[in-house]
Amino acid sequence: MDMDYFFAQCEEKEHPEIKGKPVVICVYSGRSEDSGAVSTSNYEARKFGIKAGMSISMAKKLDPGAIFLPVNMELYKSVSREVMGILRGNCDAFEQKSVDEAFCEITGQVNDFDEARMYSIMLKKEILEKVGLTCSIGVAPNKLLAKIASDFQKPDGLTVVKPDEVLDFLAPLKITDLVGVGKKTAQRLNEMNVRTIGDMSTLPMDVLIREFGKSKGEWLKQASRGIDDSPLEEHEGTGQIGRIATLKEDTDDLSIINKVIDKLSEDVHRKLTERKLGFKSIAFVAIATDFKTRAKSHTLAMPAKDLDTIKSNAHELAKQFLAENPVKLRRVGVRVVNLTEEKGQMTLGDF
Repeated sequence: MDMDYFFAQCEEKEHPEIKGKPVVICVYSGRSEDSGAVSTSNYEARKFGIKAGMSISMAKKLDPGAIFLPVNMELYKSVSREVMGILRGNCDAFEQKSVDEAFCEITGQVNDFDEARMYSIMLKKEILEKVGLTCSIGVAPNKLLAKIASDFQKPDGLTVVKPDEVLDFLAPLKITDLVGVGKKTAQRLNEMNVRTIGDMSTLPMDVLIREFGKSKGEWLKQASRGIDDSPLEEHEGTGQIGRIATLKEDTDDLSIINKVIDKLSEDVHRKLTERKLGFKSIAFVAIATDFKTRAKSHTLAMPAKDLDTIKSNAHELAKQFLAENPVKLRRVGVRVVNLTEEKGQMTLGDF
């Protein structure tokens, strides 16, 4: 999942009157009002040739009537937390790559790539309704292909690449569409009459190894064939630890839900123990059959670190949630928040 022109789109949401106009987000150096560089721009500004890394003075020459705004990172981080929270609550595993990009493993949520398309439409709709922003999603058998697919139909795109479509999908694309192929590598490949990923896929492995070294050469060959076995790496902030699971069937049966809560609580507690942390708050996370993510939390009077406290509070929160929300649940989760070091001092976190 990749947010569309994220910084500029956040500004459009904050200032609706500028939507539809060329918007340029800038990093000002402070030397003068035109000193600095363009961070990003919306698609209206890009039509004038304005792009990231360009000097602000050049951008103003290309379109003097554009709206130029300074980077507001606190705003972007705040919006990012909302988006990532939606994704995290709707996938089996989650890897945030940047403030506006993440990988989501959804194999446990769907049976095939057609269902994955519908699931992605649901995610895009939920992000649009809850956050007010569009995003582009790529669905594919691995991270490398999913990343390329997410860029394929921007903005507000959705591209699904099934296993038997991989080679046909990659063949016409530019070699620079492969993340990891920079200017120098691309230049050398061009000198070898390689312009597309399909061209590169026909080169023998030993040729690529001779030109780029063993590691890079092998990677280029594998990538050109759409082969990537890199796992999702879940980077958890120090502010929370959580686990989520899909129920075997949609249910509101508390006894069934509590059994899953117990397993998730054990996973969370194991992670706490490994990191020598305690916690101050516990949350029960629920995803109903309407795919909406809801949570109910409780803050303790004092920090704790034992498994029983997690389980008992999560059970009670689930009971309260179901009493207040007569819905059947599809997925449930347990999360501990406001983490503390063993000595009781609060740790710094992003959440």
